Amino acid sequence: MKKCIFPAIVIGIILTGCHNMKSAINKAINTKTLYQSEAFSVYGDSVVQGSFVAKAISREEIVSNYVSPGIKQSPVVKFKFSINGADNSAPAGKDNVIICTGNSGVYETPVIKFGGQYVDTTKISPNDYLKKDVKLTLRVDMTDMLNSFKKKGYYQTFDGKKIYKNDFQGVFVAGNVSPLTWDWNNLYSHKELELTDSNHDGIYETTLTLNQHPDENKTANSWKLSKDISAFPQYRSDDMLPDALYNLALEEMQNAIEPDSTFRTGKEWAGVWTRDISYSIILSMGILQPKVAMISLKKKVKNGKIIQDTGTGGAYPISTDREIWAVAAWEVYKVTGDKDWLNYAYQVVKNSINDDLHNIYDAQTGMVKGESSFLDWREETYPTWMQPADIYESECLGTNAVHFEANTVLSKMADELGNKEDEIKYSEVAAKIKKGVNQYLWQDDKGYFGQYLYGRNFKMLSPKAEALGEALSIYFDVTDNHERQQKIVSNTPVTPFGISCIYPQIPGIPPYHNDAVWPFVESYWALASAKANNEQSVVRAMCSVYRPAALFLTNKENFVASDGDYAGTQINSSNMLWSLSGNISLVYRILFGIHFNTDNISFSPYVPKVFGGERTLKNFKYRKAVLNIELSGYGNIITSFLIDGKESSDYTIPSTLTGTHEIKIVLGNLALPIENVNGEKNVFSPQMPTVTYQNGKLSWQDTSKNITSFQVMKNGNSLNKTSDTSLSVNPAEYGNYQVIAVGENNIESFASEPLQVYPTQNQQIIQFENFLHKSTKPYKGFSGNGFIEISKTVNTKIDVTINIKEDGTYILDMRYANGNGPINTENKCAFRTISIDSTTTGTLVFPQRGKDEWSNWGWSNSIKLPLTKGLHHITITFEPWNENMNVDINQAMLDCLRLIRI
Repeated sequence: MKKCIFPAIVIGIILTGCHNMKSAINKAINTKTLYQSEAFSVYGDSVVQGSFVAKAISREEIVSNYVSPGIKQSPVVKFKFSINGADNSAPAGKDNVIICTGNSGVYETPVIKFGGQYVDTTKISPNDYLKKDVKLTLRVDMTDMLNSFKKKGYYQTFDGKKIYKNDFQGVFVAGNVSPLTWDWNNLYSHKELELTDSNHDGIYETTLTLNQHPDENKTANSWKLSKDISAFPQYRSDDMLPDALYNLALEEMQNAIEPDSTFRTGKEWAGVWTRDISYSIILSMGILQPKVAMISLKKKVKNGKIIQDTGTGGAYPISTDREIWAVAAWEVYKVTGDKDWLNYAYQVVKNSINDDLHNIYDAQTGMVKGESSFLDWREETYPTWMQPADIYESECLGTNAVHFEANTVLSKMADELGNKEDEIKYSEVAAKIKKGVNQYLWQDDKGYFGQYLYGRNFKMLSPKAEALGEALSIYFDVTDNHERQQKIVSNTPVTPFGISCIYPQIPGIPPYHNDAVWPFVESYWALASAKANNEQSVVRAMCSVYRPAALFLTNKENFVASDGDYAGTQINSSNMLWSLSGNISLVYRILFGIHFNTDNISFSPYVPKVFGGERTLKNFKYRKAVLNIELSGYGNIITSFLIDGKESSDYTIPSTLTGTHEIKIVLGNLALPIENVNGEKNVFSPQMPTVTYQNGKLSWQDTSKNITSFQVMKNGNSLNKTSDTSLSVNPAEYGNYQVIAVGENNIESFASEPLQVYPTQNQQIIQFENFLHKSTKPYKGFSGNGFIEISKTVNTKIDVTINIKEDGTYILDMRYANGNGPINTENKCAFRTISIDSTTTGTLVFPQRGKDEWSNWGWSNSIKLPLTKGLHHITITFEPWNENMNVDINQAMLDCLRLIRI
């Protein structure tokens, strides 16, 4: 044990001195052991992580000496400059660096050329830290941009993208030390991060005060119950710490209810968010707060449809996980039996899914498209080249698990309401999703599902594990093969502090979803592990929820996978609704095994041996009944189930029961199967290559250490595995090329941005202004003689005739602009239905590309279609199911239509 260097804390009475802290630590170690690893240990009354200890003094009080390593800030300040808030000054990893160490409190960079790099070579020691209130002036030379604006009307960034003068919003800086942030998409909201050129010499600068509040990330060193929680189920077991954490979660739950009787997402997150409340309701809030759940869910309905929260590219249909609302609504019905609620929810879910059937389903795979559920920060889980239109085309594990369960739920709602036609219809939709997930996302060699299908014209599977998706695939029975469920839990990589959102991590991307563990995801993983009958995984997952809650004395939203600390992620909050809901669910859903059905609740306890003993759950309300439940033993085999002293063989409580009743459950103390947990170091994949093409040759750079080979892909299939950094290809035939860097243990990078090589005669460009009146708006950068506008009132139907010279398979996409919002948030994604020769072919999306950046042109998603020689009629229409979440604004500019024969 390390020498105690922390201030004394209260343990029962006020203790003083390091000797008493050591005694507390030693006492903690001598209590019942629940879980031990090299990273941390959990005991019946405490958590120990190195020299940090959290200890339950009682079931209503916990103390902790945890101090975040992030409190002491490194003097190494990394930063990059930005035009319009985008990461466009230099490739990933090419950061500027200044060392702010020594006695000075004022630092200044030299003038750095935009796109250049400055690296301070000042030597530092391990004991050097950033002082409080350091002043740092950052200066960047933007004369190249300004001169280009004058000569060309635009500036071209290192990656070939053009920024037009009319779209120029300002110069910003991102970085690693507050107030700097790597959150590129929200630089606009940080005024101090905008640089200005006050004397018009082309040198932009800003002065920042670093490390202003070094103590702001500190957590409390003690928690004592201060709210009345007697109205809620009272839990007690032989283990004091889990009991105290349950009470802490109940108290924080009360903090998470707003005056208008809606859920608050977290201490730092006001408002009601569809996915947050829904995942929380499924875990435990539907049980504890059914009325608040109903009110909150209703708040996320507009025009009779579920609201997709603001998100990538302008929300729906780029982000599509709103259907988790359906699962939450069904849970509320099962808890309450409220038929009025069922009728309301049924219509809302049906309206929403019916729109989805038009907008986001892939007829080939049977799966749905759209961003990974809750992983809604693009570069945190997607390759940096993927634009919102590319993310729309991705087919993700977690989101498909959500849609599978939503359709299953809608089928069950229809059955409950006597609608046989809908029961069959939506059950069949769910079956198609299930078949697609198991066919296209399963990895036999790894024993778990891949992250998503991705690419532009040809999709491939990302082999990364995606924790929430893996959990939901089991919990929702997307795979109902028990052997496969066991494989997933045994084989999915788990890092020392918990199951990370994705694995392996992405290099050069700061922790948030990347390199992070989210306790609510860990809770779902615990539920999945219990269902798969993996005792070791259940214990590890439960204790990975208990560790941060105990040490931090709050239910944080996330923490860094690499070190288990809460302070290193990009955004975090205490008192998080879904984190506390997950903590409570461990008691209800796993230990007591409570499952709600339409006409009863059933019990299937899962108690690992280390948690065995006596436990009670009193004042548990179920409709008009109050249950006092006793549970003894361990395992998952019930040997006795008594209701008011009478033996029952079906382990259920009917919904018709009223009054107060005593339930006594005895487990058989039979050993659970010994299964594996795939504990892995927290590793990062190789850096993704950047590929160029010239004169029949693909080229890329070896940018990462320990790369063993490169996998060259053509049209989604393996073409060549090589240790070289170039490859000759045939320019006379179509090829969609990508390169994957392969590192040690065959860990793969993301595939590079697709690069199309094809003869010029394979391409046909159709200018829209040749068919319709061109717009008079003053935007730049279009091809041809102009562009057209589409909105809810302008060009709601577009008819174009094309002449195909040769039979074949073609790729169709459109060049567009949408400046109605930033790339990462708001709700004004435009999209339309496209038909070929009067047959509906699919959906084209035109996501937001930057606030007021109307000269920022890009390509929509592509549609692959067979076309015969001759004339074909293309129709682009705004249909009722093409409503976005804004409803009022559904607008874009269209430049041209492109056809490429492949």
